[in-house]
Amino acid sequence: AVAAAPPVAGATSLRASHRFEKDGWIYVHLEGSPEQVGFQHGYLLAGEIEELLRVIKPYLEKSSKRDWSFFRNASEKMLWPGIDPEYRREIDGIVAGVQAKGIKADRWDLVALNANQELPYYYVPWLDKKEGKTPVTHAPGNCSAFIATGSYTKDGRIVMGHNAWTNYVIGTRWNIVFDIKPEQGSHMIMDGLPGVIASDDDFGLSAAGIMDTETTITQFEGWDPTGKPEFARARKALQYSKSIDDFVRIMLDGNNGGYANDWLIGDNKTGEIALLELGLKNHAVKRSKDGCFFGSNFPETEVLTREETRFDPAKKDSSPNTRKARWQELIDGHKGRIDLELAKS
Repeated sequence: AVAAAPPVAGATSLRASHRFEKDGWIYVHLEGSPEQVGFQHGYLLAGEIEELLRVIKPYLEKSSKRDWSFFRNASEKMLWPGIDPEYRREIDGIVAGVQAKGIKADRWDLVALNANQELPYYYVPWLDKKEGKTPVTHAPGNCSAFIATGSYTKDGRIVMGHNAWTNYVIGTRWNIVFDIKPEQGSHMIMDGLPGVIASDDDFGLSAAGIMDTETTITQFEGWDPTGKPEFARARKALQYSKSIDDFVRIMLDGNNGGYANDWLIGDNKTGEIALLELGLKNHAVKRSKDGCFFGSNFPETEVLTREETRFDPAKKDSSPNTRKARWQELIDGHKGRIDLELAKS
């Protein structure tokens, strides 16, 4: 085990940070340098991070047939080199925060926790296939989401909604609302897991007016071991994007194929929405100032479907396809009436 580097002077300050709980959600406000944001995160959520690590280790060992040391090693040797210095500092800050509470966790535990989606469900099946084994895990299909604007919504402004079906082990602990005011980039609000620097769900909104959510491309196959971790790119895209173009550019930079998604993006400044389908070899972007995009774990484009998935668009009784048909009915039937309450419904 490699201990995290000690935080810089003043990084252990909890000034301006706070935590409260309401209706099953844990709200944390984090503010300052990467070291400060990280330390506040680790300190305020130390118990929740310890608990998530306690349950995720045996869960991933049972489901992926890989023990925690495998994920720690992949985090150190493969993922860490591709993480921007800012997020390395924040992760080390989280480690310092949990250790200040007397909890035994180090850098590689936290990187592996951050990669809880892409390592077991993208890297592991890619590795299994490369080694001639039958993959034991595969890219999941857990979400439905939509984003609408213009004549599709009641007031012409963007409405975005997302829900997820997640295993109980992780899902019951996916109850953090992060309110992060970083030293650089935009103030952000997002839901997330304790110890994780990106939403992972994904559902976020920035002070630059950028909002994002996604649905995974189920049965996706692809991985680049030399790429940048998806969790770091997703966090950077929300924090630093001032436009849809920025978001697409950041997600493409160093794309490793991990957590391949149909991203739904909105720009509240312009009212424009977009769908970014991001595989490994293929990506596509659709944009509109008067339309609606939705996802339910189906791939959007024929070329990505054919080249990077085992998905069958003709299988009408599959969950992604039946939800796709239902989404089309709902959107067509409610055009011009979509608002926040209807989105919830």
